[in-house]
Amino acid sequence: MIDATDATFSEVAIERSKTVPVVVDLWAEWCGPCKTLGPILERVVAETEGQVELVKVDVDANPEVANAFRAQSIPAVHALVDGKVVDAFIGALPESEVRTFVESLLPQRSEADELLDKGDLVSLFAARELEPAREDVALALATELVEQHRADEALSVLAAFPEVGDVGHLAAKARLVAGGVDLGEGTDERLEDLLERAGDDDAARQELIDLLDALGPEDERTGRYRRALASRLF
Repeated sequence: MIDATDATFSEVAIERSKTVPVVVDLWAEWCGPCKTLGPILERVVAETEGQVELVKVDVDANPEVANAFRAQSIPAVHALVDGKVVDAFIGALPESEVRTFVESLLPQRSEADELLDKGDLVSLFAARELEPAREDVALALATELVEQHRADEALSVLAAFPEVGDVGHLAAKARLVAGGVDLGEGTDERLEDLLERAGDDDAARQELIDLLDALGPEDERTGRYRRALASRLF
């Protein structure tokens, strides 16, 4: 919940609504119904866990915002999406009606979302068929394929996305699995061996890069061996 002013309203409400739905609560200290509605709004919006945000405006202290909404009676509640008012109500509604109002702003779940939640391989393949451009679906499917040692299929699924972030991490792991490389015991020795050969062996260099991507930035060896590789190459 954010308390907005005339000076900050454009940024915290209008601009923010281009990313996430924003509920604007116009209120005043002297308004009894406002004090009834306020906690209800705060509670219901909090239940969305960030999918909807609440911006409160004291109309007495911020007349420009009040005038922009032509607020003649309070509490007045407006829903903003993409910088525009899409719904509104006046007065202290019961909690059930407030919840309906807020829930109407939530993103609608697709069939692919439901299949993604199931998480089994059949459901994930079906979700990918429905929404092939979704990176989260591809990551979930590729992860399951790697766990089942179907690394080549996983790489095919990930090929549509740039190898950065989670995609790069998983693609590296898939290539290692496809090559029979174990990330467990013996990794330190393998890193040393690959580093020694990386200067003039393209395959060794790529395997070393994949090993470091698969280990991830939280592994202390990743930074150390990246620096060592860079010194060998440059």
